[in-house]
Amino acid sequence: MNIQDCLQQIHNDSALSYEDALALALGADLSELCRAADGLRRFFLADSFDLCSIINARSGRCSEDCRYCAQSARYCVAIDSYEQIETDTALAQARENDRSGVPRLSLVTAGRSVTSNQLESLGQLYAEIGRETGLQFCASMGLLTRDKAERLVAFGVRRYHCNLESCRDYFPEVCTTHSWEEKVETILLARAAGMDVCSGGIIGMGESLEQRLQLAFELRELEVMSIPINILTPIAGTPFGELDPIPFDEVLRAIAMFRFINPRAVIRLAGGRNQFGSDQYHFFGAGANGAIVGNYLTTAGNGLDEDLHAIGKMGFQF
Repeated sequence: MNIQDCLQQIHNDSALSYEDALALALGADLSELCRAADGLRRFFLADSFDLCSIINARSGRCSEDCRYCAQSARYCVAIDSYEQIETDTALAQARENDRSGVPRLSLVTAGRSVTSNQLESLGQLYAEIGRETGLQFCASMGLLTRDKAERLVAFGVRRYHCNLESCRDYFPEVCTTHSWEEKVETILLARAAGMDVCSGGIIGMGESLEQRLQLAFELRELEVMSIPINILTPIAGTPFGELDPIPFDEVLRAIAMFRFINPRAVIRLAGGRNQFGSDQYHFFGAGANGAIVGNYLTTAGNGLDEDLHAIGKMGFQF
């Protein structure tokens, strides 16, 4: 199936099959594929651009063995570790995002999950930020129970972030201390409690193109409408630290295909894009229409003003 046939099928509200998507990804010229994906973005979502930011609210000492992550206690990586970010530090970051027009902020915690006491303390931090800003709240706090999901909603959290990280088949190569199925259960619990869901993954962890497409289809099956795509930054000391960085063209192809498979979703560039320098902004011409801005968890992001200026010059509206 060629690009025009796929576009016609999508415009007729008929979703691509995995076989058609794979044929498109393998056979299409990359420049034409990116232009077509950007056209799909404009058709379904116009020039709106979805911004969000994160605060590393609890850092390091994580029990899990995710092989890409510097925050795991199993790996020897020098990072700042703390139980909870200082309130004044969090408020300063929140105010900067609010002044810059970033509408949504997520508190992100290292670890398999949060305890009841940790959750209560984080609820107080949300309250402080709510008194100082007009930000909407997201949370990324590992695996949920029904009670924890409902408490987050009571704190004013309206979106929950839980990346699948990779497709179901490849996930055991990424992590063995929790499962892909547990992540899906958390997504369903968050949604049942009344929260929107943000879920995506990391590309460049040794997975195949076929497995990247499988992840995009799994997210479509879960009806996820905010899909962050992280690009692995190999971190020395982690098991994936010796992997070769993913080539630029493979990132473009992955973004374009995520748009073809999830045409109405926000495809959001997240961690790792800054390793491509100014070329990273080409990703927003391949179907992406959202970004996590500011610094990330254990790697530096782009300057907020730099991001807003560069993305705005492309014609996007915040």
